[in-house]
Amino acid sequence: MASSAVLFSSFRGCEFSKPQTLISRSNSPLIVSIPLHRRRYKNGRVFASMSVSSPEVRTGPDDLVASILSKVAQTDRGVLLTKDKHKEVAEVAQELQKYCVSEPVKCPLIFGEWDVVYCSNPTSPGGGYRTAFGRLFFKAKEMIQVVEAPDIVRNKVYFSALGFLDVEVSLKGKLKALDDKWIQVVFEPPELRLGALEFQYGGESEVKLEITYIDDRVRLGKGSRGSLFVFERLRKTV
Repeated sequence: MASSAVLFSSFRGCEFSKPQTLISRSNSPLIVSIPLHRRRYKNGRVFASMSVSSPEVRTGPDDLVASILSKVAQTDRGVLLTKDKHKEVAEVAQELQKYCVSEPVKCPLIFGEWDVVYCSNPTSPGGGYRTAFGRLFFKAKEMIQVVEAPDIVRNKVYFSALGFLDVEVSLKGKLKALDDKWIQVVFEPPELRLGALEFQYGGESEVKLEITYIDDRVRLGKGSRGSLFVFERLRKTV
């Protein structure tokens, strides 16, 4: 298996799947078949009823991206969503997966600064700080992930503790490509900054994530335990 450094330093660009036909068209004018159902009455008058079948219209990736972002907006990264709303987000993500590039791990669009705008499991980003109990004391303000070439991942979570203390938890990890879609990141022990106090605690951690969709605006991922993540791009890195 090639190392992540080799994989991420020798990109050839994203190879997108062939666009799917949304509405069947031809060079000739659109012809709509209108069947006539005739009914003759005794007075000789003829009545005709028409039925027109509407063509199937499928939503493209741009509309799906806009839809999923609107569904997760102002939801505290998914915490405030009901079960049915989580299901709607998952359905849109499933549709977007059909438009994913063929080898997303090799796509240079992966690099950049991303905002974690949604997770189906609220404790996946932020750990214990994002549990129901932790949210009583820690309010998440920002959740940022930076992916730097060739293989560095930095996660930063900014909290407000007790309404007046600024808290920052950061992790630095090394990325490894497992195949064309799956990545593994091994993180160093997290660093906690509380006001002027800064220290490292805990041990190493590891995550595996499948990239299910990526473009210049969003990135979708699914964890090894099934958690769905939605990342919105803040900026690209050079």
